[in-house]
Amino acid sequence: MTDAPQKTSLLLTAKTSGLDVRSRDGDKLGHVEAIMVDKRSGNTAYAILSLGGFLGMGKSYYPIPFSLLAYDVPNDHYVVTADRRLLEGGPSWANNAPDFDQA
Repeated sequence: MTDAPQKTSLLLTAKTSGLDVRSRDGDKLGHVEAIMVDKRSGNTAYAILSLGGFLGMGKSYYPIPFSLLAYDVPNDHYVVTADRRLLEGGPSWANNAPDFDQA
Protein backbone atom coordinates (compact mmCIF):
# COMPACT_ATOMS: atom_id res chain seq x y z
CA MET A 1 0.00 0.00 0.00
CA THR A 2 1.38 3.43 -0.86
CA ASP A 3 1.01 6.43 1.33
CA ALA A 4 -1.36 9.03 -0.06
CA PRO A 5 0.15 12.50 -0.30
CA GLN A 6 -0.59 14.66 2.71
CA LYS A 7 -3.29 17.16 1.94
CA THR A 8 -2.74 20.69 3.02
CA SER A 9 -4.96 23.72 3.01
CA LEU A 10 -2.00 25.95 2.13
CA LEU A 11 -0.66 26.76 -1.30
CA LEU A 12 2.86 28.11 -1.76
CA THR A 13 2.78 30.73 -4.48
CA ALA A 14 5.55 31.46 -6.90
CA LYS A 15 8.45 33.45 -5.60
CA THR A 16 7.91 37.17 -5.32
CA SER A 17 9.99 39.84 -6.95
CA GLY A 18 11.77 40.49 -3.66
CA LEU A 19 9.59 43.01 -1.87
CA ASP A 20 11.73 44.65 0.81
CA VAL A 21 10.93 44.10 4.48
CA ARG A 22 11.95 46.58 7.15
CA SER A 23 11.71 46.73 10.92
CA ARG A 24 9.46 49.22 12.72
CA ASP A 25 12.57 51.39 13.10
CA GLY A 26 13.15 51.42 9.33
CA ASP A 27 16.11 49.00 9.30
CA LYS A 28 16.21 46.72 6.26
CA LEU A 29 15.69 43.11 7.35
CA GLY A 30 15.42 41.26 4.04
CA HIS A 31 12.65 40.55 1.57
CA VAL A 32 9.50 38.51 1.01
CA GLU A 33 10.68 35.35 -0.74
CA ALA A 34 7.21 33.82 -1.22
CA ILE A 35 3.73 33.82 0.23
CA MET A 36 1.40 31.01 1.28
CA VAL A 37 -2.28 31.27 0.48
CA ASP A 38 -5.10 29.40 2.23
CA LYS A 39 -6.79 27.35 -0.50
CA ARG A 40 -10.22 27.58 1.09
CA SER A 41 -10.43 31.28 1.83
CA GLY A 42 -8.01 32.64 -0.76
CA ASN A 43 -6.41 34.79 1.95
CA THR A 44 -2.67 35.11 2.36
CA ALA A 45 -1.74 33.11 5.46
CA TYR A 46 2.05 33.36 5.69
CA ALA A 47 4.93 35.30 4.22
CA ILE A 48 8.26 33.54 3.82
CA LEU A 49 10.92 36.11 4.70
CA SER A 50 14.48 35.81 3.48
CA LEU A 51 16.82 37.50 5.95
CA GLY A 52 20.55 38.04 6.02
CA GLY A 53 23.09 36.53 3.73
CA PHE A 54 25.59 37.95 1.30
CA LEU A 55 25.67 37.27 -2.44
CA GLY A 56 22.98 34.63 -2.04
CA MET A 57 24.75 32.69 0.72
CA GLY A 58 23.95 32.46 4.42
CA LYS A 59 20.29 33.40 4.09
CA SER A 60 17.73 32.29 6.63
CA TYR A 61 14.06 31.79 5.78
CA TYR A 62 11.33 32.62 8.28
CA PRO A 63 7.63 31.81 7.79
CA ILE A 64 5.56 34.41 9.62
CA PRO A 65 1.82 35.04 9.73
CA PHE A 66 1.01 37.58 7.04
CA SER A 67 -0.92 39.56 9.64
CA LEU A 68 2.47 40.56 11.17
CA LEU A 69 3.30 42.58 8.05
CA ALA A 70 2.06 46.06 7.23
CA TYR A 71 2.49 47.54 3.76
CA ASP A 72 4.11 50.99 3.66
CA VAL A 73 2.58 52.44 0.48
CA PRO A 74 4.72 55.58 0.06
CA ASN A 75 7.97 53.65 0.48
CA ASP A 76 6.84 50.45 -1.33
CA HIS A 77 7.97 47.95 1.30
CA TYR A 78 6.58 45.80 4.10
CA VAL A 79 7.13 46.53 7.78
CA VAL A 80 7.32 43.70 10.33
CA THR A 81 5.08 44.74 13.20
CA ALA A 82 6.66 42.20 15.58
CA ASP A 83 9.96 42.70 17.39
CA ARG A 84 12.95 41.36 15.43
CA ARG A 85 14.01 39.18 18.40
CA LEU A 86 10.61 37.45 18.30
CA LEU A 87 11.00 36.86 14.59
CA GLU A 88 14.53 35.50 14.90
CA GLY A 89 13.44 33.24 17.78
CA GLY A 90 10.85 31.51 15.57
CA PRO A 91 11.32 28.59 13.19
CA SER A 92 13.77 29.16 10.36
CA TRP A 93 15.75 27.35 7.72
CA ALA A 94 19.27 28.22 6.60
CA ASN A 95 20.51 28.64 3.01
CA ASN A 96 17.82 26.71 1.09
CA ALA A 97 14.15 27.15 1.82
CA PRO A 98 12.38 23.81 2.29
CA ASP A 99 9.04 22.87 0.78
CA PHE A 100 6.80 24.95 3.00
CA ASP A 101 3.61 23.14 3.87
CA GLN A 102 1.11 23.11 6.67
CA ALA A 103 3.46 21.12 8.92
